[in-house]
Amino acid sequence: MELNDVGHGGPLGGTSDRELWARAVDGDREAFGRIFDRHAKAVYNHLFRRTADWAEAEDLTSAVFLHAWRRRTETVLDRESALPWLLGVANGLLSNTRRRLRRAEALLHRLVSHDEPVGDHADRVAGRVDDERRMSEIHRALARLPRHEREVVELCVWSGLDQQAAAAALNVAVGTVKSRLHRARQRLGADILGTGPGPASSFRSPSPDHAKEVAR
Repeated sequence: MELNDVGHGGPLGGTSDRELWARAVDGDREAFGRIFDRHAKAVYNHLFRRTADWAEAEDLTSAVFLHAWRRRTETVLDRESALPWLLGVANGLLSNTRRRLRRAEALLHRLVSHDEPVGDHADRVAGRVDDERRMSEIHRALARLPRHEREVVELCVWSGLDQQAAAAALNVAVGTVKSRLHRARQRLGADILGTGPGPASSFRSPSPDHAKEVAR
């Protein structure tokens, strides 16, 4: 189920993604855990909107952050935010790999905690099924778009990136993002672009406390 996204760059006056990433490059697992805590919900929501499958979105989110830890020394952030790069990784994994996800999730357990309050399981399952049904309907509408236009809708409209950040995630010019988004709006209209599941809380939001348990 979809969640309320956290801020893309962290709280004003707080430690920026760029600072945290520099510490992670030096091996600071707690700093990487804070990056995870800051952006995991936004990455999960992006992947759920693309897959319409909560279980696959959870698995792929684990894979995105495992990949990010392993490739952190090669990362170039967009301004002060890690989110555009993370969403670019998410798109690549979704397009090219849907295997070894169970292993990735198990390894990520060693990076962050997956504890969650106990709730009503039946209500959570019903909500997830409803969200998946609604996202499937939206996917059928978006299927009318060319892939390059659909990608900018997913990044700018659903995941809340500005056009510059979306351009960084897609590795294209800002003007290209602008024109693609304009054409997508013309094809679909405002109704579909504003549609999506409401916020929920079933994704297991991690705590950075156990970040030092990163996989070797």
